Amino acid sequence: MNDSPYVLRPIGRVESPLTDRESAPKQGDEGAPEAWLVFEPGVSEGLRDLRAGEEVMVLTWLDRASREVLAVHPRGDVTRPVTGVFSTRSPDRPNPIGLHRVTLVAVDVTKDGTRVRVQNLEALDGTPVLDVKPVLDPGAER
Repeated sequence: MNDSPYVLRPIGRVESPLTDRESAPKQGDEGAPEAWLVFEPGVSEGLRDLRAGEEVMVLTWLDRASREVLAVHPRGDVTRPVTGVFSTRSPDRPNPIGLHRVTLVAVDVTKDGTRVRVQNLEALDGTPVLDVKPVLDPGAER
């Protein structure tokens, strides 16, 4: 295994009314409020083709997660058997990368950067955004 550090540079952050894990939904389609993705001005060119109504995958760094966890009760339900973390969507894991399928509601481009309003994002306020990727139909290329 390579012990060299990998450097990730956030390209933005989440602005959301969700501020603590206990009150946040487990998944975005379980009642997450609309939220904003606020991007650094230097990445605006990469966001220029995003349009309201599209679905994208947002990768985040779950900065409040524990990196020491290897097994969990799925969804925090102690009646369920302990399961290896890589078979769950738990935020607690050695590399807490969040994967969120969201729908774009609005794209707001200003001189200060780009903000994108999204639905179905369960990430907490202030969560770093690492990347955005399109949701591809089977066989589609972009």
